[in-house]
Amino acid sequence: MTDDDLLHPDDLPLVLLVDDEVRSQDAMRRTLDEDFRILCASSADEARTLLERHEAAVILCDQRMPGLTGVAFLREVRERWPETVRIVISGYTDSEDIIAGINEAGIYQYILKPWVPDHLLQTVRQAVEARTLQRGVHRLELDLRAGTTALRARRGDRLAQARAAFGFDRIERAPGSPLDGVCEMAARVARYDLSVLVLGESGTGKELLGRAIHYASPRAEGPFVLENCAAIPDTLLESELFGHKRGAFTGAFEDHVGLFQRAHGGTVFLDEIGETSPAFQVKLLRVLQEGELRPVGSPRPVPVDVRVIAATHRQLEDEVRAGRFREDLYYRLTGITLHMPPLRERVGDIAPLARRLLREVGAELGRPGVVWADDAMGVLMGYPWPGNIRELRNEIARAIALSDGERIEARAFSTRVLHGQAGRHAAAQGPGSFATLPQTGTLQERLDAIEAVVLREVMLRQRWNKTRAAAELGLSRVGLRAKLQRFGLEDRP
Repeated sequence: MTDDDLLHPDDLPLVLLVDDEVRSQDAMRRTLDEDFRILCASSADEARTLLERHEAAVILCDQRMPGLTGVAFLREVRERWPETVRIVISGYTDSEDIIAGINEAGIYQYILKPWVPDHLLQTVRQAVEARTLQRGVHRLELDLRAGTTALRARRGDRLAQARAAFGFDRIERAPGSPLDGVCEMAARVARYDLSVLVLGESGTGKELLGRAIHYASPRAEGPFVLENCAAIPDTLLESELFGHKRGAFTGAFEDHVGLFQRAHGGTVFLDEIGETSPAFQVKLLRVLQEGELRPVGSPRPVPVDVRVIAATHRQLEDEVRAGRFREDLYYRLTGITLHMPPLRERVGDIAPLARRLLREVGAELGRPGVVWADDAMGVLMGYPWPGNIRELRNEIARAIALSDGERIEARAFSTRVLHGQAGRHAAAQGPGSFATLPQTGTLQERLDAIEAVVLREVMLRQRWNKTRAAAELGLSRVGLRAKLQRFGLEDRP
């Protein structure tokens, strides 16, 4: 039993939802109420009254409301209840609103409508964790009186924990995995202060590899700072990374320290670097070449010492040839280039990944004892996973949610996993291809994976006609039906 299992409902973090639309309140409540206590308000006045009576960990506030706007109200929240983490939800992408929210109200996150339930839930979870960590920092400041020896020992313990949590061994894989070579090269170059470019499809674990490189490097005691270059407008990216001075532009009400300065002595991970504009690429190149940056509106440069690890799902060489990515920046970033293979090219890793994710997701969803049924692993290993590990994790979460017992059956998987290979991956491999058959796993797991692939391929080719499929496979209809039921394939997609 975990500590979370012992939490009384009254002990759950309190989240305040502020939105003048009742349907929007209800949608957010349904998404969050299993993990948090929820209070709702339809206006800033109602929210203010609730905050005077209850201590809220997080407040989610709509930007466009009658009376005070969300940013204006959260500016007041920042002054009166500074420990409450503030999040704005808006259907508009006005840059001035975003800048005002960041500078005036100390906004933790800006979520655009229509929001995705999983993203909203994860954002609130991270906000609660950030609040807990902030309180921990305050306690550590009081502990300074304990002396430098105790603090040095505590820092060493924390660093050891971080290295254990984000080391190369934590990148789950089977013996002989294609990832072995990637991790071995990454571990060798981690100790040298070279820039690294990580290529790979979305969801392959590029950020996880970047963290492992950081904690295996001499910069491990410094910060690891991440920025998704595709997540914020290009006009704000320069300010976010390099900072700005008060009055530099409309809405810049105070100085803002950029992520590069915060990461001084550590590592900056620039995800989706291929999505940046040529204008921004020029400014980033200057920072990397000169080792100093100039915050927007500042007359003086600021020296910075960071290691840059960049990642992208694009083929940057093709982008350079097409003129969409600067060649000089490309060569500045590619001190070492690492390729994260997609999950379909390392099918042997699916079994250990699925077991680990089942433990982790099961614990997160309050189902720590769930295990795989015999037929489930074969189905997982026979699917190409175009969304890679992110898709695998989501599929496992879905299966846990739809299963009542402790054994997760194959029939709990979504239709796309149960039935055939989808999209461009199927076209690339061709019917009956064995490109995705497992390289590792027990004999029974490998046989199950092969059998699931063959059954799906024949059923799809025979347009789900069981008589013709049974004849081709040399089975009776009863025997074929039993096998289809075993792998959850009895229903036509």
